[in-house]
Amino acid sequence: MNFKTLLVAASLAAIPASSALAQQTTYNQRHSINARDARQQARINKGVADGQITPKGAAAADAHQAHLRSEESNMRAADGGHLTAQDRHKLARQQDRTSQNIYDRNHNRATDPGVPPR
Repeated sequence: MNFKTLLVAASLAAIPASSALAQQTTYNQRHSINARDARQQARINKGVADGQITPKGAAAADAHQAHLRSEESNMRAADGGHLTAQDRHKLARQQDRTSQNIYDRNHNRATDPGVPPR
């Protein structure tokens, strides 16, 4: 056996072992809509605190977060207090876009002039 074949075989054997040692999370931990909303709100607040998000940008991001919460509430009301798999998927995709939007707001060149740079 040559070295390359041995290296590939060793790496393939290590993948299942590393997967078994990884910490397991529950479905709710991975897909908790409320927890994700809270993390995104914290990212907005941090961006405002360090001046990376302008007040106007923060207001727009907050309005979008509020819209997502309202849409989730409407989805739950339509299905007797529960979210269907399709609803969860739709909300997750919307939160992905919101997360990217928050990142973009934090990394554009517009900063709040009232917050001194670090």
